[in-house]
Amino acid sequence: MGGVSTVDRAERVPKQDRSRATRQRLLEAAVSCLAEHGWAGSTVSVVAERAGVSRGAAQHHFPTREDLFTAAVEYVAEERSTALRDLFPEGAAGDRHAVVAALVDLYTGPLFRAALHLWVAASNEEQLRPRVTELESRVGRETHRIAVDLLAADESAPGVRETVQGLLDMARGLGLANLLTDDTARRERVVAQWAGLLEETLG
Repeated sequence: MGGVSTVDRAERVPKQDRSRATRQRLLEAAVSCLAEHGWAGSTVSVVAERAGVSRGAAQHHFPTREDLFTAAVEYVAEERSTALRDLFPEGAAGDRHAVVAALVDLYTGPLFRAALHLWVAASNEEQLRPRVTELESRVGRETHRIAVDLLAADESAPGVRETVQGLLDMARGLGLANLLTDDTARRERVVAQWAGLLEETLG
């Protein structure tokens, strides 16, 4: 107790803030690198340089390459989940077309591109596979929960759970198609069709 602890506290808070900011820059740079260059072209050194951070500082936050990239995809996945919920702060008010469009948008941005590269890498990297599998399972469950909430779907009714899961599988497929070409026009037609199907199925 005494004056020293007050000084220490004052110095510690900005240091913690700087550390958090450095970690976030690294995560954002990792996702960008992965989306643009794939696993082979995304090393800790490349990410550190992009983030404007020394390699040593990067390894302080993320000791291994696997730590860095699984944390990066998890970080952005959580950001996207938050953004999706924030699209409908008062609930979706029965606008299932808007919900379907928002869910499809989850799979057409840099997060999905980065995640796809990570899945491909995990299929060949024994050390990475269990971590990516666990992460994807968790993100998948969260996305499903969000979809059920926003669609006001009663999963106790026959076929409803499978319909919601089918929507998410379809959204992932549209995201894959969008990796190669701009699929906007076809995507809009499919979204409209699925919104109509959900109205019939969910009531």
